[in-house]
Amino acid sequence: MDWISFYDFKHSVIYVNGRHRDVHYETIAKDIRALVPSPDAIVMDYGCGEATSAALVAQACQHLTLVEAAPNVHAALRERYAPHPKITVMTPDDAAARPPGSVDMIVLHSVAQYLTGAELDAMMATFRKLLKPSGTFVLGDIVPPQMASVWAALSLLRFGAANGFFWAAVGGLIRILLSDYFTLKKSHGLSHYTEADMLAKLRAAGFAPKRAAHNIGHNQRRMTFLSTPA
Repeated sequence: MDWISFYDFKHSVIYVNGRHRDVHYETIAKDIRALVPSPDAIVMDYGCGEATSAALVAQACQHLTLVEAAPNVHAALRERYAPHPKITVMTPDDAAARPPGSVDMIVLHSVAQYLTGAELDAMMATFRKLLKPSGTFVLGDIVPPQMASVWAALSLLRFGAANGFFWAAVGGLIRILLSDYFTLKKSHGLSHYTEADMLAKLRAAGFAPKRAAHNIGHNQRRMTFLSTPA
């Protein structure tokens, strides 16, 4: 099993219940929507997951492309958004084949931690090609190296308390200890970055980056970076 396979199956480790899943994606969609540069923008959400609130983002832009590698998640996205005139679902290969300079904003949220440094570099090179010269690359949920698991657990409990699923969150934390998540973490690892390291990595990829004041999503111990092609 790899990370894509892990996230391709519905189980109670990723989301503690349906309420958690829906509020999670609604929070992310609202944060992304706030970053859309104009109603005419062409937006790409790369590694979007289930994206159950993607219509909120589509309302704020001309067109939204959802990119997902996990086969079952991809198929569910295609079914969910087939009637939506402003949303297209693509595979990573389809997205990479789009014309250069055709996208106004690309979002990569809560994906970088599952990539090696070299994999992230290759992905950013693709994004650099796809973005318009005036475009924005939004890199969200970057995990710092200090106490990442502790802060993730605390953030989930606070999120659960604020949204009506606190005790489900407690149970979810127990389940994750018994799941394949930690086995995968040991075998495949997670990538962590300091703010300085990620700024340097983005500059090396040809971007002019800055750290955003607010991280996309509920965990404000993690970081979001906004970058334009340099």
